[in-house]
Amino acid sequence: MGLHRSFALDSKAERIDALAAKRKNVIASDQMVEGHYPIFADRAHGAHFWDVDGNKYLDFFLSYGTVILGHADPDVDEAVVREIRRGFATGLMKPIQTELIEELLEIVPGAEMGMLLKTGSDATAAAVRLSRAFTGRDRVVRWGYNGWHDWCAQWDHGIPAVSRALVDTFTYNDLDSLRAVFERHPGQIACLVMMPFMVERPAPGFLEGVRELTREHGTLLVFDEIRSGFRLALGGAQEHYGVTADLVTLSKAFANGYAISALTGRADVLRTLDTVHISSTYYANADAMAAALATVRKLRSGDHLRRIRQLGERLQRELGALVAESGAPIEVVGHPQMPFLDFGFGDEERNQQAKRSFYAATIAEGVFLHPNHHWFISAATTDDDIDTAVRAVRCGLKALAADGWLDEGPARQKEHGAL
Repeated sequence: MGLHRSFALDSKAERIDALAAKRKNVIASDQMVEGHYPIFADRAHGAHFWDVDGNKYLDFFLSYGTVILGHADPDVDEAVVREIRRGFATGLMKPIQTELIEELLEIVPGAEMGMLLKTGSDATAAAVRLSRAFTGRDRVVRWGYNGWHDWCAQWDHGIPAVSRALVDTFTYNDLDSLRAVFERHPGQIACLVMMPFMVERPAPGFLEGVRELTREHGTLLVFDEIRSGFRLALGGAQEHYGVTADLVTLSKAFANGYAISALTGRADVLRTLDTVHISSTYYANADAMAAALATVRKLRSGDHLRRIRQLGERLQRELGALVAESGAPIEVVGHPQMPFLDFGFGDEERNQQAKRSFYAATIAEGVFLHPNHHWFISAATTDDDIDTAVRAVRCGLKALAADGWLDEGPARQKEHGAL
């Protein structure tokens, strides 16, 4: 599988494009297998994309989960083209804005009001600012990946210490660790912003306990459903787990890849926008609103999400059987719609070494599985695609065996911390 053009374009981009130059270091957990994975895509359709060297891939990356219906979905794209031809950037509101928010209020549990923005970071940052204004408090508690702004960025560099000092976190599925944060800062916490889950699922009663603690302390609960909204269920993790937050952020699968996000929730909190500055010239652009409305209506009218869940369940079941047969210290984890493999070969360095063997083999089979991020299934994925993915994972396990990763006995694995 040749990648010469992709690498040549990357070399050029790193000299002139600051984002391209930093691509490998933006998020430590976001790395692929250098030298084996394509860098530049040429086109995409359905459940596949093609790189600039002409290689075709079965896509379980799906632009970090933004694509839910499949690449270049005709219904979504045609809705966008219609809006573009009508003039989508007038600076005034267009009727589709109200239509889309009405649709959201019918779907999202607890949503009494909504506002449309562009990115996930926009939505979480708006939730924090409104929460601070509404409560008159400054402190924030957060968990998960919530964006790149000062209060949640992965790296400290470039962020004033005073900003970091106002933010705390806690251990997922550990209510005592969260309770300790509230006890350290009584009456000071404006909001708790958290993903309902990442890979690990919430323990029974955990999300309910979080909800109870925030109410007890007068703190707003914000569910960051950028990844889980419109994927785990139409109403997201709130619907799936039956726990309702005060505010909810949405993006990604919301518009099948188009750039739009939303903040929904309690009307009394959202009306605080009257006294808070949150604004962008592009928030009123209607092209992505057309994409979101078409995506949501298509999801509501069909059984796409049920089919995605079923395919994910089948994939996890068959991968579990393969892993068990191989004896590899790998666990099939995550929700069926967002599956993943958790490597347990020892410390992080050894896990990454094992992943290089495994994922170099799977990508060579034309299956794009991210080594360090959720995988995703789209409505365009088929049963044949699941067969292809299973065959690729079988090749990955054979590569681990060939490279000696499956030959270590229990004593050697214990030595390396794998047991």
